Amino acid sequence: MALFKGKERAIAGAMSRLTAVNPFLPERIALEQEVLGDAFVATRQVWSVDAELDGMNPNLEALEATGRKLLDDARARLAGGTAPSAEEQGLYEDLVLYRLYASFTEDWRAILEADSQKANKTTRYAAFERTAEHYLEVKGFERRGRLDSPFLFAYGYQTYRAFHFVFRQLYGGSLPAAELRAAAWQSIFSADRGRYRRVLVDRMHDYATLITGPSGTGKELVARAIGHARFLPFDPATSTFSSAPSEGFFPLNLSALSPTLIESELFGHKRGAFTGAVEDHAGWLQTAGPLGTVFLDEIGELDGAIQVKLLRVLQSRTFQRLGETNERDFEGKVIAATNRDLGAEMQAGRFREDLYYRLCSDRIETPSLRTQIEDHAEDLHSLVLVISRRLFDEEGDEIAETVNEWIQGHLGADYGWPGNIRELEQCVRNVVIRGAYHPMGRGSGESARGARGTFAADLVAGTLDTDQLLARYTALIYHQTGSYEEAARRLAIDRRTVKARIDRTFLADLEGETSGSSLPDDASD
Repeated sequence: MALFKGKERAIAGAMSRLTAVNPFLPERIALEQEVLGDAFVATRQVWSVDAELDGMNPNLEALEATGRKLLDDARARLAGGTAPSAEEQGLYEDLVLYRLYASFTEDWRAILEADSQKANKTTRYAAFERTAEHYLEVKGFERRGRLDSPFLFAYGYQTYRAFHFVFRQLYGGSLPAAELRAAAWQSIFSADRGRYRRVLVDRMHDYATLITGPSGTGKELVARAIGHARFLPFDPATSTFSSAPSEGFFPLNLSALSPTLIESELFGHKRGAFTGAVEDHAGWLQTAGPLGTVFLDEIGELDGAIQVKLLRVLQSRTFQRLGETNERDFEGKVIAATNRDLGAEMQAGRFREDLYYRLCSDRIETPSLRTQIEDHAEDLHSLVLVISRRLFDEEGDEIAETVNEWIQGHLGADYGWPGNIRELEQCVRNVVIRGAYHPMGRGSGESARGARGTFAADLVAGTLDTDQLLARYTALIYHQTGSYEEAARRLAIDRRTVKARIDRTFLADLEGETSGSSLPDDASD
């Protein structure tokens, strides 16, 4: 007799895949539809925060009910003597995991809220353990791998934290934003959650994460989401977790400190190691402990001598305090971030190739705001609303409406947001304080250099990402030629690519510098 009958087998298979699929990719939505059939409520292509609906998924309740019935029916058959195949054992195990997570989601939320408020917290571990044992200690089911209740309780809490921090901090309904959330999720759980539970849960700290992308795109938010979602063991004897998520993230901005201070903050120092070292100091590598995460922002700015020392940390997992000779173990995780092109930095001899290959075992790239908006125009309005609510609480909605109207009337849909999310937040603040926002190069001191001068200065300073560079250069050639066809010929690309790539804001600035000029004849194409 089969453990799952008829259509149950297909639904159980889809539910099983739901426990493993990355929740931030379109595949998640497709699996929900496969499970629920006609009962599926159509939703967005990707699971993202909706500023109006607060990101609620309308299918969760039906999914939980479906999974619970499948599991209860399967358990009854096991108790009645049905002998499951190896495949059915796996399906049953995944249904148990889904049931436990869905049933105790509010408990995870309460624990995290208590942690964030530094409040005393209680857990319903006893109820969790009873539920887990009810399904796992049943005739015919063989426990394999890590399925003990304390581990599953800790794993459930980690899953909740991972979803909370990734979902709530990395906004956007565009596919690039969804892919960023999915990449962060994989940095926490790897590409195979089954293997993560069996093998990797105690080893993920061995893999450094490198986050690259333009300035202002939220690289530190990504790092915090990953760092706050690390696995925290649970002790059933004391009913406590080993630490609070907020206590395990240790950021260090390398561009803001001198090499000596970087070494002191990172490695620590012994009293008398240098002028001003009046007492022993524990650096982040020591303070982080086995469950902590050290975040090295602007890794591309790191001095060459310190690069050598960091390489040793990543290779041997050991370090020395300044002024000491004894070795200390580093047990935490390293996350590094940069907006620099490390490939170019390595070619120029400013960044060590061996250090890069120690950092890039897990790499994430953050998309520009322009990329998100081009894929999903509504993201701009949604992000303004999210920012306004965070900054101004109960008046956030009204302020967001004002800001969005100002952007639409003065910057337009083609503005490129070169400062990304950071610039958008400052735009919100400017409109609130001054009733307007003037981007650099548009009515500010920067405009004295002119559009060409600003472009040249940005080019020399190396502050443009690849998309910005190509978009502005394409606009410059188009402005010079006055024709999409001629610009396409000069650039050796298709005419349609010229039209799509042009930085319209930069083009408008170029046109504005030409007295009495008008748009070229084909500007409306």
